Amino acid sequence: MALPLDIDTEPMEARPVAALPSAGQWRYEPKWDGFRCLAFRDGESVELRSKSGQPLGRYFPDVVASLAALPARCFVLDGEIVIPVERRLSFEDLQLRLHPAATRVRKLAAEHPALFVAFDLLVAPDGRRLADVPFEERRGALETFIAEQPRHDAIRLSPSTADRAAALQWLDRLGNDIDGIIAKRADLPYLSGSRDGMQKYKLQRTADCVVGGFRYGRGSALLGSLLLGLYDEEGLLHHVGFTATLPARDKPVLTQRLEALIEPPGFTGRAPGGPSRWSTERTGEWQPLRPELVVEVRYDQVTAGRFRHGTTLLRWRPDKAPRQCGFDQLPQAGEGALSMLDAAPVRRRSRRISGQTTPARNGALPPQR
Repeated sequence: MALPLDIDTEPMEARPVAALPSAGQWRYEPKWDGFRCLAFRDGESVELRSKSGQPLGRYFPDVVASLAALPARCFVLDGEIVIPVERRLSFEDLQLRLHPAATRVRKLAAEHPALFVAFDLLVAPDGRRLADVPFEERRGALETFIAEQPRHDAIRLSPSTADRAAALQWLDRLGNDIDGIIAKRADLPYLSGSRDGMQKYKLQRTADCVVGGFRYGRGSALLGSLLLGLYDEEGLLHHVGFTATLPARDKPVLTQRLEALIEPPGFTGRAPGGPSRWSTERTGEWQPLRPELVVEVRYDQVTAGRFRHGTTLLRWRPDKAPRQCGFDQLPQAGEGALSMLDAAPVRRRSRRISGQTTPARNGALPPQR
């Protein structure tokens, strides 16, 4: 590709923070629950690269086709690939796309097409390299770029605001559809591979869970992880995830304590199985327990009624009855991410980029004086 930006360019990274920054030239965006992607187009060629630099085009031929259909024949976009199912984003359907069979991928793409949510423009359609100009100017160029393309439902502009309070309200409005809030320095260029100009705030949630089983550590007679469960409205205990953040000094005593509670079935609803996309533990061997113990854990995201990643053990809850540990603790559905992406049309105004005045859209980023 004859672009002024190498196809192996690393995406700009975000530094995790406990609170959104409020001082300085910060702009806020939703942290979309999808796959980060740099999209390169040069003429007829379209390339999608993941955060780790791996090609994504074979898994998202629908996104490739959507980008190839745009009149602009030269650009580099930074964005996120998401898949809406019934107007909500489905991370599970994204993971299903990572399939080796092209026929399976095409079938999934036809059932639930993916969207590309753009939040940065690194190369403009006229071939100008924008990665070196401040984000505020790149955002103006991105809004102009989206405004000049025909309406395309598969290519969306990510909202952006300078209002910190408004950004935090997204977490309440969209529930589990976004993964947090991204803050970007409006006065900095695109810092490839760096965390210096971008921060991410993820809402850390907690839940009280029943310990429905455990696994031994790999090649060990000591406890490796606790298997967590929540009760549904019918009184069935479903496996929802695990925690392995157990102090080594406590494992001998905990192992004895848990072994004294071994009793089938452990989980009366959905039970742990073999390979799981929600856990790095691939063995199907686990020990069922009488549902007597409760722990409080911290988690970041839920997918299909399960904790997507391993949770952090906060404390044991001997004061909590196991039957009080239900799914009602998990985030309730918000209005859906598509409601934000389908927001009212943006407004035109003038932007100055690299010495040129260009029309831009969206009043979300007023120029700083």
